[in-house]
Amino acid sequence: MTTNGLGLLLGTLLLLAACEKPATPEQDGFAGLADKAEQFAQVTPGRPFVFPADHGPHNDFRIEWWYITANLKDEQGQRFGVQWTLFRNALRAGQTGTGWHDGTIWMGHAAVTSATRHYAAERYARGGIGQAGVTLTPYAAWIDEWALRSTAPGQDPLASMELSAKSSDFAYQLTLKASRPLVLQGEKGFSQKSDQGQASYYYSQPFFQTEGQLQIDGKTYRVSGPAWLDREWSSQPLTPNQSGWDWFSVHLDNGDAVMLFRVRQKNGEPYITGTWIAADGTTQLLHAQDISLTPLDTTRVAGYSMPTRWSVKIPGKGLDIIATALNPKAWMNLRIPYWEGPVTLSGSHQGSGYLEMTGY
Repeated sequence: MTTNGLGLLLGTLLLLAACEKPATPEQDGFAGLADKAEQFAQVTPGRPFVFPADHGPHNDFRIEWWYITANLKDEQGQRFGVQWTLFRNALRAGQTGTGWHDGTIWMGHAAVTSATRHYAAERYARGGIGQAGVTLTPYAAWIDEWALRSTAPGQDPLASMELSAKSSDFAYQLTLKASRPLVLQGEKGFSQKSDQGQASYYYSQPFFQTEGQLQIDGKTYRVSGPAWLDREWSSQPLTPNQSGWDWFSVHLDNGDAVMLFRVRQKNGEPYITGTWIAADGTTQLLHAQDISLTPLDTTRVAGYSMPTRWSVKIPGKGLDIIATALNPKAWMNLRIPYWEGPVTLSGSHQGSGYLEMTGY
């Protein structure tokens, strides 16, 4: 079988594992996150996080991801965005098995965005054969040559890391350093996604400072800027009535950071929540009544009407900003498609961030 044929096979397996039934034409791959998964572990409040163990895989849960976004500038001030994600998807609960009997499929996404260009690439791998995985000693997450690796042995593994990915159109090699601890999202890491109790375990490291090299269309740029790591795992984070989400990670010019998301419903108002992360690392859970997320302008991309300019208000924090896509055409044209790209901020605060939109 050719490499491309293997990729198509693994992509099909991933979609089947995620959806457990044939996808309808209007359904993207994220819709399967609403399917029931009773055989897998469930997310419940009050679970203590244990590090470094929770940096690694949670095989009793169905889905999991290691996710990096970075807002970068070169020496002339030109803006770029970088994304790197490793997904773990379990075909069955419990022990993963060995070799080709391993019940895990891994998927990697990587992308680079500028004001005029957006490139995305993907990789697939079956667990158990060493092509992809996550280890704790040393801490590393990888699929083929795409890798997120700790360079801080004996310390917090997130204190110093290296990130790399490469495709035919782009490549990047970045160092990430954090001087403050990670933060738990939601209620001490229990991140609710619906009024019915769907949730994930969720923590972030929003305090990375990044520098390195980025290549796009054969040209190399020296870049630097803030980056954000998200870690989530769950088994059924959406309800059958929920179709997708709009997620923001934002670095403000005063050192504060904000995570916000709304999970859209087929019927009814979206579920909205977030976390205000002060510059010193303290957090405050935000509820729907604290947040206003309003799409202002849309862009037609890949046959979809995507909101690429937003009003974001948190009155209790004096935040009243407009988040505008650096490149409105930042469509991840992959087997599981979605919109993902950097945003710039104007209004009461300056800064930068990332926006992800699925299920449109």
